[in-house]
Amino acid sequence: MTQTTTTDNPYLLLTPGPLSTSRTVREAMLRDWCTWDRDYNELVQSIRQLLVRLATAQTDDYTSVLMQGSGTFCVEAVISSAVPADGKLLVLTNGAYGDRIVEMARVHGIATEVIDFGELAPVDAAATERALVADAAITHVAVVHSETTTGLLNPIAEIGVAVKKHGKVFIVDAMSSFGGIPLDVAELSIDFLISSANKCIQGVPGFGFVIAKTSELRKCAGIARTLSLDLYGQWKTMEEQNGKWRYTSPTHVVRAFYQALSELVAEGGVAKRHERYKRNQEILAAGMERLGLRVLLPKESQSPFITSFYYPESEAFSFAELYDRLKQAGFVIYPGKISQADTFRIGNIGEVYPADMERLLAAVEANRFWL
Repeated sequence: MTQTTTTDNPYLLLTPGPLSTSRTVREAMLRDWCTWDRDYNELVQSIRQLLVRLATAQTDDYTSVLMQGSGTFCVEAVISSAVPADGKLLVLTNGAYGDRIVEMARVHGIATEVIDFGELAPVDAAATERALVADAAITHVAVVHSETTTGLLNPIAEIGVAVKKHGKVFIVDAMSSFGGIPLDVAELSIDFLISSANKCIQGVPGFGFVIAKTSELRKCAGIARTLSLDLYGQWKTMEEQNGKWRYTSPTHVVRAFYQALSELVAEGGVAKRHERYKRNQEILAAGMERLGLRVLLPKESQSPFITSFYYPESEAFSFAELYDRLKQAGFVIYPGKISQADTFRIGNIGEVYPADMERLLAAVEANRFWL
C-alpha cells in the first residue's frame, strides 16, 4: 500500500493514542444526537455487536460494554467490579500500564500479588504458573497485551493456558492492540478484554469498552466499589434498555467510532490493518537503524504498534530539539517512559501508511543535528 495520509491537521500523530484519524471519522461528529433517541441507542447496540464479532467467533458466549472516559477508566471498571471482596488479583507487569493496574487494585483495597518482569522482558507463563501453585487464594490474573511503555508484546496465549489450568479469571488490557492484531478472546481464554475508542480502531478519545465472557460478567453483580465505574450496572442498563448508557454518553464520539469501525471493515478487517501496522513498524525500525538510531527491543518482543529507540550517543542530542524539529516537519513523536535507558518512542498506528513512515525517515535524516 502506498497511500499517504491526507489531513487538514498541521502534523501527523505518531503516538500510541490519541492518534491521527481520517477526515471521515472526524466529520461523523458534525451531527448532534440525543442520548434517549432510539436511533442513537440502536447505533450503540450495533457497535456492541460489531465489537464482539471482531473479538471472537464464539459470539454467543461474549458480550460488550461501553464505558465513558479514557481506557484507564475501563481498566479500573473491570478491576473494581470483577474481583470480589474475598478475591485476590495477580498482576503480571513489565511497564507503566501493568503498574497502573497494581495501583488501581491497591486503591480499592483489593488483595494483590505482583510479578514484576522488569521493563525489557516479556511476562512469563512458567513464573505465572509457579505463582498460582504457590498461592491458591489468587482468583484473577491481569496482564497488559501490548505494553506501551516500550512497545513490548506479551505472550497472552501462553499466559491464558497457565491461568485456565488453575481455573482463574483472565483479564487482558488490550488497549493498544485490539483491532490491530488478529486475536480470538475465546481461543485465548480471556474473560475480560479492555480497549479504547482512540487506539487501533482509529476513533477519537471519549470512551472505552470491555469485551467480556457473559457468564463471568454476570458474576460481577454487587461487587463494584464505585457507582459510575460499575461494569455490571452499565452492562445491565445497556442490555435492558436497548443501548442506553446509565449516565450521559459521549454521543459524537460514539458516532465517530461507528464510522471508524466501518472503515476498519472496508480496509479488510483486523488482519489487513495488522499488515499495514506491521509494515509501518518494519519500515520505521529498519530506516531508523540505517540512520544510526538503535531499537530498544529485540524483534521477537516488538509489537507492531509503537517502537522505542535509544538516544544517540552524543552530548549534542536533545529530545526536545528533535521533537520540535519533527513537529515543524509535520510529525509528533513521544518521549520515552522507562527508567533503565534514555529513549523516545514513535507510534505507527492510526491513519498512517508506509509512505508516511518514509516521509518521517526523510525528516529525521534531514534533522540529525547531533552528528
